[in-house]
Amino acid sequence: MAEELIPIVMFISIAVVLALVFYFKYRARHDMQATIRAAIKQGQELSPDIVDRLAHPKKGKDQDLRYAIMWLALAGALSLTGFFVPDPSGHAFSGTLAGAAFPLCIGIAYLIMWRFTERAQ
Repeated sequence: MAEELIPIVMFISIAVVLALVFYFKYRARHDMQATIRAAIKQGQELSPDIVDRLAHPKKGKDQDLRYAIMWLALAGALSLTGFFVPDPSGHAFSGTLAGAAFPLCIGIAYLIMWRFTERAQ
């Protein structure tokens, strides 16, 4: 019985995380529009430049580094999970290493992007 619940819980948790991400993006846009409406209601002039800056905030200069650290930490966590799983055949470790390769590559790509954008500025 418990074995059938594992994939169900996994897919439900992925769906919940995605729903929360979309919800908070929606809330941020809604709050930004409410701020613009309140400013217009008070009679303040909003230039297109101000509206554009409110609608599209600048990305932090170290945002790529933060993403890289998160992806690399996820890859490390997956690797450690496979290492600590008691599996005498050793297949769990190789399986989690294969799964950790994907976030590892994404983390390395973000590190490269952070390094090149740092030098370009």
